[in-house]
Amino acid sequence: MNQYIALTSNDSATPALFVDTTVPLGILLDAATYRLRAVTQVLENLALRSEISSDAVVLSDLALLCSIPLRDGCDLLDVMGRRIDVSCA
Repeated sequence: MNQYIALTSNDSATPALFVDTTVPLGILLDAATYRLRAVTQVLENLALRSEISSDAVVLSDLALLCSIPLRDGCDLLDVMGRRIDVSCA
């Protein structure tokens, strides 16, 4: 595994954001958890509202806003999974 892996949420052909795959697993877990909990909090707050604008642009922006940290969290969990698989082999 390369030391630095580009996040899949990068929106250009030349990535600018990377995961350092060599940091301790606890740090990767903290970073993934932070992103997943932030999106969860936003979605839970929206679910509790009685009215949500159904404007397509607003909903599209909200989906993008949530998808970026979700994808980052998944990338971090993927790195953790690969590291755990290697250490168990």
